[in-house]
Amino acid sequence: MKYLFVIQGEGRGHLTQAISMYEMLTRNGDEVTEVLVGKIDGATLPNFFRERVPCPVSTFGSSGFLFSPKNQKSMLLKSIAYNLGKLPEYARSIRFLKKKINESQADMVINFYEVMTGLTYALTRPNKPYICIAHQYLFFHPEFIFPKKSALQIASLLFFTRLTCLRAEKLLALSFRPMSDWGNISVVPPLVRREVMRQTPAEGDYVLGYMLNAGFAEHITAWHERNKSVPLHFFWDKKDAPEELRIDDTLTFHRLNDVKFVQMMAGCKAYATTGGFESVCEALYLQKPAMMIPVHIEQECNAFDAMHSGAGIASEAFNLTRLLRFLPVYRPDTGFPDWVGRAEDFFLKELKSRKREWRRSA
Repeated sequence: MKYLFVIQGEGRGHLTQAISMYEMLTRNGDEVTEVLVGKIDGATLPNFFRERVPCPVSTFGSSGFLFSPKNQKSMLLKSIAYNLGKLPEYARSIRFLKKKINESQADMVINFYEVMTGLTYALTRPNKPYICIAHQYLFFHPEFIFPKKSALQIASLLFFTRLTCLRAEKLLALSFRPMSDWGNISVVPPLVRREVMRQTPAEGDYVLGYMLNAGFAEHITAWHERNKSVPLHFFWDKKDAPEELRIDDTLTFHRLNDVKFVQMMAGCKAYATTGGFESVCEALYLQKPAMMIPVHIEQECNAFDAMHSGAGIASEAFNLTRLLRFLPVYRPDTGFPDWVGRAEDFFLKELKSRKREWRRSA
């Protein structure tokens, strides 16, 4: 079976999920013919992704959140206005996706939460079936519990998520814990990479962090000035930063490097991040207490779900004092690694089912 991937490229979460899926498919004799990554203005595709997925990779313009002048919290209304102004570019992206999908040798498309994929299938009906993979599809599950946010925020999130999967044959909802399937949603374990699963956790003396938005660096630096005895290592994707920016003996900022990140995750004593799903799963697998600082409603839902699964705590800022105070009461979920270990069986079963249906209809 041959597959084409379309990936929402903001941050690292969907990219690392796609790496895990690529390795799983190729390990079992399937092929990924091409990868298409949606990027917003100014974003670059991390080198680690191109290194780990050795097949043709193309990028196209996609929608996303705008952040405040200090590059911290998202701005919903300005994001909406910005995206409306980008409609001509998005129309070009839809034409690009339709052409790539129709001309591809792939039998099926796998979409990793890229909204342009859903719009392409809704508006132009490409000639390949597709399925969708993301934690966000769990939002449609009746057992999912949302944080206490406005009805408009939740409705907007559900609307956007629905756009990413219009006319999809199946939704594979990544989940921190087992849940029953519902409708066309299959609940599956997270796609934790094998290099994470190979790590031997050890409790070091430092706090590890990942910032989706480099503007949080000033918060971290300010906390560090008051707590210089606590070693900090933070990863960011700031384009003009060196590979390693050493502020002093106990604070270092690192350019995003997946190998180094995983190794340092295994050896940290705690982890702080801006609310993404994938790295929280990695911390949970390695039994590292996490503090999540969401920057928009989607990440707030991720963080709320993660707290219910015992991953850690949520915060409105990088106040690492809260994380350090949480350490004595943290109790790791010892069943989570077993749930993650079942992922390959779940995904191969779902994909084989799709393959049978595709062959019957071909």
